[in-house]
Amino acid sequence: MAEEASCCAKSFVDNIHVDVKEYYGKVLKKSSDLKSNACVTPVQRFPDFILQALKKVHPEVTDRYYGCGLVVPECLEVCRILDLGSGSGRDCYMLSQLVGERGHVTGIDMTEDQLEVARTYIDYHMQEFGYKKPNVSFVQGYIEALTEAGLERSSYDIIISNCVVNLSPDKKRVLAEAYCVLKDGGELYFSDIYSSGRLTEEIKNHKVLWGECLGGALWWKDLLRLAEEVGFSTPRLVKANVITVDNKELQDILGDFKFVSATYRLFKVPKGSTKPCQVIYNGNIKGVEDSFQFDCQYTFKVCRSSCSVSSPHVQKANYVRCVGVIYRSMKWWRWTERWPAS
Repeated sequence: MAEEASCCAKSFVDNIHVDVKEYYGKVLKKSSDLKSNACVTPVQRFPDFILQALKKVHPEVTDRYYGCGLVVPECLEVCRILDLGSGSGRDCYMLSQLVGERGHVTGIDMTEDQLEVARTYIDYHMQEFGYKKPNVSFVQGYIEALTEAGLERSSYDIIISNCVVNLSPDKKRVLAEAYCVLKDGGELYFSDIYSSGRLTEEIKNHKVLWGECLGGALWWKDLLRLAEEVGFSTPRLVKANVITVDNKELQDILGDFKFVSATYRLFKVPKGSTKPCQVIYNGNIKGVEDSFQFDCQYTFKVCRSSCSVSSPHVQKANYVRCVGVIYRSMKWWRWTERWPAS
């Protein structure tokens, strides 16, 4: 079992970890130091409640932010969230406001300089949010060895990550460790960089390209394979944006490879919970009151009155695809009868 193997991690730090710590601890001092636009969040319209949460994050924390997407799944109140590669803590402090004082956000990162920035502003943010005690903590450790860092198995509702998994030399191990510490029904919701094919050794050995989140990018089909091997449900694509490197020297090395920043959601589905069913969205999730886009393929329209089985508001959905959101938000959904096996 991948779950059992991942929880027996051994020391494994290699040159890639050392180079990445150097790049994000010493070379990069702020987001404007990046040499490509891979680690830059694409221009997009954020919901107002997320914009308000981001405005309360300290400027120094924001200045040291390197991410390629928006990692805010739905129904976060009182959830326990883990951020893989939390860096300066921007996403942690944003999510701290969304889980509320009774929720908790843990950030794990291997880079001391980034953690120092994140920890410096814990008291500042708790005062800004009006919390009596911190609901954020930061742990130094490796995303390939979560249990070695002291994180408990089956203890998190949601794991997020923002443009960090590509920096690991062992993506399968990252996924296995995430699976291990997620609760049943838990979700891995993360943004990362993906390539149009398996990269050459020249590209993977280029320190700057790796630090810029390009040299370690997975071929997107390999993500599907690794997720299945670890035990996750099939990854559901939420959003994707084409990346233009905007650096001729680096682009010449990359050749014809294309890259996207993409957000996927993967679920740790309880064994045996794979039957199809009907669900009706009641429209009470903050920010998506009229319709809830589960991924790029499925959108649930609100149904505030009685809906018939033939109504367009009633969606035929595989339990595998919806289990995480439904587990933590039962009041937002109504169940109808099971679909026939045929």
